[in-house]
Amino acid sequence: MMNNFEGPAISINGLQVSRGGRSVIPDLSLTVASGQVVGLLGPSGSGKSTLIRSIVGVQMISAGTITVLGHPAGSPALRSEVGYVTQSPSVYGDLTVRENIAYFARAVGLRGATLADAVERTLAEVDLTSQAAQLVGSLSGGQGSRVSLAAALVGRPTLLMLDEPTVGLDPVLRRDLWNLFGHLAAAGHSLVVSSHVMDEAARCDRLVLLREGEVLADVTPAELLAQTGAADADAAFLTLIDAETSTSQRGTAGHDRHDGHGGHEGREAS
Repeated sequence: MMNNFEGPAISINGLQVSRGGRSVIPDLSLTVASGQVVGLLGPSGSGKSTLIRSIVGVQMISAGTITVLGHPAGSPALRSEVGYVTQSPSVYGDLTVRENIAYFARAVGLRGATLADAVERTLAEVDLTSQAAQLVGSLSGGQGSRVSLAAALVGRPTLLMLDEPTVGLDPVLRRDLWNLFGHLAAAGHSLVVSSHVMDEAARCDRLVLLREGEVLADVTPAELLAQTGAADADAAFLTLIDAETSTSQRGTAGHDRHDGHGGHEGREAS
């Protein structure tokens, strides 16, 4: 794995995505540096999952370019370099936890003692060692989500794309996973973690705040609070939304006044 990739982990230029005739991402450009935990934050329906799917290469796009670790998104060269955790568990219910993790370890080329060590390490990281011999289909929803996370983690990919990986997890495990994310970034991995839980923002190196498929802010947690004067990320996000709404309303009002004025001049000229 190219865990110390020197260029940007992700470069997006002019991304447009439509679904069912509706624009989900109208025109998005973004650069994600390597070796960071980047939080992709926003309310449900803001385009987080669509953006992640586009970066992974499983989303049809209307326009724009996406480069991941120096390759076009979805390239065969990225199959062992990008780990992807979907919101719904994407593992096999009729296999045990250990069998699932071992399967995905083999899929990225691990063999022998290296594979066995990686499986046991990953079981411990997601706190599933005691459930290792249990069928995934018999697990709770939160435990199933942890198996999906383990499947993505086991090969130590250069880039991890995690779509709300902490939903349904208890506070202790959430804390432990965020600590793990930080350790992975320190070792040269890059992580994009989507969430609508704003208190997770402080655990990120950088924040990308989305609303209706557009980037409201691309800042550090400290910069976000400083720019908005808010006490926490939740209040800061609301401040940004209110500011954008006010700007849009002023722009609409100005456009209406301009149209009215222009129409008046036209009548005088005639």
